[in-house]
Amino acid sequence: MDELDRRLTSTFDGKVVRKDLLHRIKKGTNVPTFVLEFLLARYCASDDQAEMDAGMEAVLATLQDNYVRPDEANAAQSKVATKGKHRFIDKVHVRYVEKEKRHWASLENFNSQRIAIGEKFYRDNERLLEGGIWAEVTLSHNDIEDDDYAFYIEDLRPIQLSRFDFQQYTDGRNEFTRDDWLNVIMRSVGLDPSKLSQRVKMHFVARLAPLVEPNYNYIELGPRGTGKSYFFSEFSPYATLISGGQATKATLFYNNARRKVGLVGYWDTVAFDEVGGIKVRDPDTIQIMKDFMANGRFSRGAEVIADASLSFVGNIDLSVSQVVNSTEYDLFQPLPPELDLAIMDRFAAYIPGWEFPKNSSSFLTSRYGFITDYLSEAFHYQFKHTNRYEEVNRRIRLGKAVEGRDEKGIKKTVAAFLKVLHPNGAPSDEEFEEYVAYAMECRRRVKEQMNKRKPDDEFALINLSYFNSDGAEVVVYCPESKDVAATQEPTRRMLNVSQQTEIQSDADETSVASSTKVQSGPAPSTTDNTTPVQPQLREQHFTIMYGDTGHSYESIVGPYLSGAKSVVVEDPYIRLQHQIQNFVRFCETILKSGTVKKIELVTGYDDRTQLAEIHEKLDDLKQSLLEVDVILDVKLNPNIHDREIRLDNGWVIKIGRGLDFYQRPMSWFEVGVHDLSLRKCLETKVDIYKIKTDS
Repeated sequence: MDELDRRLTSTFDGKVVRKDLLHRIKKGTNVPTFVLEFLLARYCASDDQAEMDAGMEAVLATLQDNYVRPDEANAAQSKVATKGKHRFIDKVHVRYVEKEKRHWASLENFNSQRIAIGEKFYRDNERLLEGGIWAEVTLSHNDIEDDDYAFYIEDLRPIQLSRFDFQQYTDGRNEFTRDDWLNVIMRSVGLDPSKLSQRVKMHFVARLAPLVEPNYNYIELGPRGTGKSYFFSEFSPYATLISGGQATKATLFYNNARRKVGLVGYWDTVAFDEVGGIKVRDPDTIQIMKDFMANGRFSRGAEVIADASLSFVGNIDLSVSQVVNSTEYDLFQPLPPELDLAIMDRFAAYIPGWEFPKNSSSFLTSRYGFITDYLSEAFHYQFKHTNRYEEVNRRIRLGKAVEGRDEKGIKKTVAAFLKVLHPNGAPSDEEFEEYVAYAMECRRRVKEQMNKRKPDDEFALINLSYFNSDGAEVVVYCPESKDVAATQEPTRRMLNVSQQTEIQSDADETSVASSTKVQSGPAPSTTDNTTPVQPQLREQHFTIMYGDTGHSYESIVGPYLSGAKSVVVEDPYIRLQHQIQNFVRFCETILKSGTVKKIELVTGYDDRTQLAEIHEKLDDLKQSLLEVDVILDVKLNPNIHDREIRLDNGWVIKIGRGLDFYQRPMSWFEVGVHDLSLRKCLETKVDIYKIKTDS
C-alpha cells in the first residue's frame, strides 16, 4: 500500500477493492466489472494475503458454478431440471407478449425465452422491462406438465448496493485534497493516475459527466480502443449502451401501444455506440430527440419529463490535424445526416477522443479504488438529488460571445465536475477556473465545427471567454485548431453575410407577393398604364427551423414557375396517405401558374407499402389533372434516395425533406390543417438555384 491506499482503505473500509484482482479475473470472463467487484467485495474484503487468496478462489468458484457462458446454456438448463433449482449470475430481461397477455423473462446466456416470472419482480425493478439488469437469480424447474413453461424465477436480487449513505461519502471526501481525490477516481475506473497527464484525467472525468448531471448531452469521437463505451457497458448499472445503430422513438422515448416511457425514463444515461452508424427509420425520432435534448421533455401523445443524459460515442478515422486545416471537412464528419446542426448545437461538450491513450495493461493500476458499484451509487445519488447548477451560475462570469446554448452547456459541464470532484463543497478559485476553461474548450469545439459547416454566420461567435478571479477576460481555444485559419475563419462556401441579407429580403418580398396573389388577387395599379413589376428571382439557400410557420409550396416554389411548361418531382416518399395528399397540394400550386402542361413524379416504395394503393390514389389524381389538360407521368423506383424539383425553365428546388416537411396535426380541427402556410414545419434546408438550359 502507498499512502493514498492507506487513507482510502481506512476512510472507506469495506468499500474499496484491489483493482489488480479485478484485472486478473476480468481477462478470463466477459462479466461486467460491477458484477465482478460485487463478488470481490463479498469474498476479498481483507488485507491479509492468505484471506485474499482464499477469497479469489471463492470468486472463481462462484463464477464457475453460477455464471453461465453462452455455449453452456444447455448444461445449465439440465442442471436446473436435475437439481430442481439453481442460482445464477446473469442479465435478466422481461418482455410483455401482447397475444398471450403475459410477461416472460429470459436470461442472457440461459437460452430460454419463456421463463415465468412473478409480477412483484418486474414491478419492483422496472428496468427489467427496459434493457434488463444483472442479478443473482434463482431458477426453479416446473414439474407441472400442463403448464407451457419449464422454468420459473423463484428469487431475484439485483447486483447493486442495498443502501447508500451519501453523508458518509462526502465526509470521507473531506480527508482528501482535490488532486488526491482525482487520483482516487482514476484508480476506481482501473487506471494508474501516475501514467496520465492532468489534461487526460480531465477527459476521463468529462466521460463521467452524464452519470452525475441530468439531461447532459455530449459527444466523443476518437480512434478505436480508447474505452469510449466502457463506462456505459460495464461501469455503472444505471447506464445502458445502445449498440448496432438502431434507434426508435418507441424504444427510446415513448411506446404509444403500451403507454410506457422508453429508455430515457429508466436509465440515468443512454449511450449510443458507433454513432456514425445510427439508422433512424422514422424522422419523428430525431425531432423528439431534439426536444428532449433541449429541455428534458417531449410530447408524444403524452407529456413526458425525464432526466436521462444522452451520450454519443464513435470512431473518427480521419486525421484530426488534416480535418481542422481543411476547408471542406469538420470534426462532425462521421455523423449521419440525421444528426444535423440542431442536434449538434445541443451537445454541451465535444470530448477530444483522439487525446486518450489506447487501452493497454501498462495504464492499469494495481492499487486500491472504490468498488465500482459504490462509486456508481454515489454518482446516481447526485444525479437524482443534488443540483450544483445554481452554485455555478452564481460564481461564473462569462464573456459576450457566450450565447444561450453555450452558457447552458458550459455551466452543466462545470456542475458535473463539481459533483465528481467536490461532492463535499465548493472548489477553490483556481480549481473552479480550471473546470470553466475545460468546459468552455469542449463547447467551443462544438461551435467551431458547426461554424465550419454552416454557410452563414449563425455560429460565428466562437471566441468564448470567461472572467477570472482577478477580473481579466480569458479567451479559451481548442489546442488542435488554435491559429488554424480554416477553422477560425472558415470560407463561406455558399453565401456571404451580405448575400444572405439580400436573399432573405428577396425571399420575404417573394413570399408576400405570392401570398397576396393567391389570397387577395393582384394588387391594384396606381395608374392605368402601369404594369406590376415582378420581383427579380435569385438563388436562395436557407433553413426552415422546427416549428416555423409561413412556408408553403406557393411561397417556396410558386415564384419560380413563371414560364415553366414541365415539372419533374423526385421524392422517394410519396407513398403514404398524407404524403400523397401533400403531392396533390403541390400539383394545385403548379396549376395556378397557368403554364405547366406536364408533371413527372419519380417516387419509391418498399415491401411494407401496398403498390396497388399507391397506383389507385395516383391514378385518381392523374385523371383529375387530365381534365385541366395537364399530364401526370408516374415512375416508381425503389432505389431512389434524392429529393429534387426540376423546372424546364432552368430552376432547381431542393428541399431536404422533400414535400413532407410539415408537422402532423395533433387534431384535424386546428389551424393549419388546410392552409399550409399556417402549419408548423419540421426543420429542413432549402436550396434554389438555376442551371443552364438548352434554350
